[in-house]
Amino acid sequence: MASSGAAEKPKFHEGRLKPYPHEELGTPDAIGRAKDPVKYYLAAEQRARERQVAYETVRLLREDVIECYRREGVNHYDNCQQVVERFYNQITKKDMGQLHPQWKNPAKHDGW
Repeated sequence: MASSGAAEKPKFHEGRLKPYPHEELGTPDAIGRAKDPVKYYLAAEQRARERQVAYETVRLLREDVIECYRREGVNHYDNCQQVVERFYNQITKKDMGQLHPQWKNPAKHDGW
């Protein structure tokens, strides 16, 4: 195949995803059913994307720590302190810094 000669652009999404309005299961009169199932499903997908972003952020920070330790050798105690601190601060946040919607009852949804 012949190449057009133009360099390929990097393949990544340049825009921002629009957050969907949060929809919880259950209404005061009918427990267990969403008022709008489509909104509920889209909100669940948004939470899954946010969780994946949090996991990937931790993975990238961990790779930075490993690379710094290998590069600095025995001096990593002094030279990698900021990198390790960023990693530590991220993993000690609730759900590794994942963004959550405003729950009506936050205690009910704690930990996911």
